[in-house]
Amino acid sequence: MINLLLAAALAGAQTFDIAITGARVIDPESKLDAVRNIGISSGRISAITNAPLQAKRTIDAKGLVAAPGFIDLHAHGQDLENQRYQARDGVTTALELEIGAYDIDAWYAEREGKRLIHSGVSVGHPPARIHVFNDPAKSLVPQGDGARKAATEEQITVLKQAIERGLLRGALGAGFGIQYTPAASRWEILEMFRVAGRLKAPVFVHMRHMGPVEPDAMNSLEELLAAATVTGAPLHVVHVTSSGLAMTPKLLATIGEAKARGLDITTECYPYNAAMTELASAMFDPGWQKVLGIDYGGVEWAATGERLTQQTFEQYRKQGGMVIMHMIPDKVVEAAVASPLTMIASDGVIANGKGHPRGAGTFARVLGRYVRESKALSLSDAIAKMSLEPARRLERYAPQMKLKGRLRLGADADVIVFDPARVIDRATFREPTLASAGFEWVLVNGTPVVAAGKLDDSVRPGKAVRAPLRNQ
Repeated sequence: MINLLLAAALAGAQTFDIAITGARVIDPESKLDAVRNIGISSGRISAITNAPLQAKRTIDAKGLVAAPGFIDLHAHGQDLENQRYQARDGVTTALELEIGAYDIDAWYAEREGKRLIHSGVSVGHPPARIHVFNDPAKSLVPQGDGARKAATEEQITVLKQAIERGLLRGALGAGFGIQYTPAASRWEILEMFRVAGRLKAPVFVHMRHMGPVEPDAMNSLEELLAAATVTGAPLHVVHVTSSGLAMTPKLLATIGEAKARGLDITTECYPYNAAMTELASAMFDPGWQKVLGIDYGGVEWAATGERLTQQTFEQYRKQGGMVIMHMIPDKVVEAAVASPLTMIASDGVIANGKGHPRGAGTFARVLGRYVRESKALSLSDAIAKMSLEPARRLERYAPQMKLKGRLRLGADADVIVFDPARVIDRATFREPTLASAGFEWVLVNGTPVVAAGKLDDSVRPGKAVRAPLRNQ
């Protein structure tokens, strides 16, 4: 009691940069859920207290919730256009971990001093294949030999060297889009996992197959479980619903069993019944209708919203571009969002205002539709899925994440303040860039990027999220 009184007295005597007063503070790490005042100084949380606070700027948050900023482990949109949508959806850290990058130093250098929110990247197996096979890819994934040509032992060695080089240069893990590189043998993937396992780096993996058609999603999950067991690489299975489709409950049960037996495995989902990808990718090689469980009419050309026919499918496939696939059962989405095994991640990317609404509305959708409306999960559990759990997935390999995803003294002041009665996604498939409602304040390193509900595009407080650089 004496220590609490002393802390309150010290907080009352200090002048903070920002004080958030009267908020319902929810911290998923300590389980705090109570009305408190938060003091922020020099980009860090300096006080969480009942005591009145003096500050240069005071945010009256009475009736609002203050929580850790959301961490998106699967955000392909890594430019300012996307960060503007992400910030208005409560995201303070957006990471490209599924596909990743080839040249890690160049990726970080390109964004230095230009970030609205924090960002980081994995070293990617798909971009390494693009480089090794001189693939003419127009997007994140290979579309020629990088997807469809088997690697020689010599090329596998070069690919391993690329993964290791990226990890030594501070990549946050290794990224795999195995469905987009179907010619990559199981041996090739295992060899990449071996590199990650030796360096204790997590792997973020889009599985080889999807849905219930053999070789099915369970076959693919078994490949990953075996590779992780053999190599010791911490495993994160991306977008379990869009890979599992109707098999998702079986995948989640299997992931839970593997976790219970001590395997370091996690997974994620997004709260939508449609996926999005590149039409020119190997995902749409012959047989895709049977695998995805949809035909041409279930595929939407993202640039115009038109549903495809055989003629337009063939035309646009030659051209290349993003499509939306309406293929995930609603009951699967709700069960995955509510599962204690899943984190929430957007898999989002928007280009010139076109794309999937998950790029702008994922996190508000969880809070509005799955917490408030359907009550599929509690508010505190939802916040943990979107902040603490993603931070914990990375923090052993990237220690700076220990200061994110929680509200405690000394933590980074990545803080969101939202109205739980009003927060909701507004982005739709017709208008995918409509900003989410209900986020009143979004602070990145203690700097408001959303203030009183409005984006402040004049600031760039975001920092690089990067693993320690190593020499070996």
